[in-house]
Amino acid sequence: MNRSLSTLARKLRARLGDAAVRTAPAELAAVAGDKWFAARPPDLAVYPANTEEVSLTLRLANAAGVPVTTRGAGYGYVGGCVPERGGIVLALERMNRVLEISDRDFVARVQPAVKTGELQARARRRGLLYPPDPASLKDCSIGGNIATNAGGPRCLKYGVTGNYVLGLEVVLADGRVVRAGGRTHKNKTGFDLARLFVGSEGLLGVVTEATLKLLPLPPARAALSAGFPSMRDAAAAVQAVFRRGFLPAAVEVADRFTLEAGRKAMPGASIPPGDAHVLIELDGQDSSVRGEVRALRAVLREAGATRVDVALDEAACDELWKLRRGFSNSLRATGLTKLNEDIVVPRGRLVDLVDFARRLERASGFPIACFGHAGDGNIHVNVMAAGYDDPAVRTAVEGVLDKLFAQVLAWGGAITGEHGIGLAKLRWWEDAVPPANRALHAAVKRALDAGGILNPGKFV
Repeated sequence: MNRSLSTLARKLRARLGDAAVRTAPAELAAVAGDKWFAARPPDLAVYPANTEEVSLTLRLANAAGVPVTTRGAGYGYVGGCVPERGGIVLALERMNRVLEISDRDFVARVQPAVKTGELQARARRRGLLYPPDPASLKDCSIGGNIATNAGGPRCLKYGVTGNYVLGLEVVLADGRVVRAGGRTHKNKTGFDLARLFVGSEGLLGVVTEATLKLLPLPPARAALSAGFPSMRDAAAAVQAVFRRGFLPAAVEVADRFTLEAGRKAMPGASIPPGDAHVLIELDGQDSSVRGEVRALRAVLREAGATRVDVALDEAACDELWKLRRGFSNSLRATGLTKLNEDIVVPRGRLVDLVDFARRLERASGFPIACFGHAGDGNIHVNVMAAGYDDPAVRTAVEGVLDKLFAQVLAWGGAITGEHGIGLAKLRWWEDAVPPANRALHAAVKRALDAGGILNPGKFV
């Protein structure tokens, strides 16, 4: 550690206490990466307990020109919280309190390290719903969800994290604390500054408190799990559901490779026969949900479903969802390295994407497992690679991703729908964003972080 960092560490220890500032190699290694394949230990890790301590840390780091990378739960998939240029990791895990849940204003106030699943459970006990539901909801944090504008299966009907951010408390790079938005469900007073920080991947400021919109909890819930002969049939069935005028809470699909991995890793899971799977969730009033279940079962049968299983209560629905929420771990259990690409295509391109993935698989020799949010075109295309530690294999995988992203962009899609750019997609940032837009990103970054200390080495 150089003299400047040593001096900064002493100052922070004097103000925050020894327990909040850590430099032991094992402790630094623990905050060096996320679920992606890159890691770099910082020079020191700071564990603030409140907004004031975050502000102090940033003020001192900014004055010293020391990089600061904010870390939530470490459940990102693109290396977004890797301290690429060392310096400080600002680990927010102590800021984990649900400050308020109001069933009068339909809002929640939370600190950034609150787990998404915990907030959902607390809201449900009050008869309220917090809709965003990433697959890792039991582990990921609200702060991380805001940083990446995370989604999940229910995005189809309810939208992504940003749709529920009413207000934020944010500490800027120089230590200033700003509050944007509030607790009203409508607010058109000036720029929508709160949304500026949503999806900013820790490049513009550190969220220390969020005011989130809640909805009434629907009294009824149901799910349909259907098997199909092929992924193309499943994709066509999804289009048929929309053509009939249905808007489910979630519509998920999975291909043969994904299902076979699930059958091996989760032998007790309810997996219908066939080489493709469609999972549909409905919520609302009991009579309307039951009526939609009957109609949708007929639509799926007409579309060629080999079997349709129905769940009509919470426990049964959760049982069907075990399969979907276990897909990522099932694919990892194959022993292959899983390159998870959260691309998005226009909804009408779903069948085209399925066909393109199969052609890419045949041409490359790498298995490609597709599953995810068919309802909004956000399909997780997973390149499954053996021997990924071999530089030649990594180069070949990057070639596959070059082709995938080029086709997605040609269709008017996006290279990431919910994971972010981080380090993993930095290679394709310039392909995905026009020069004028990149310049605008850089201008916003300079305005809020003139010293460039926040999460350096990423896309801005």
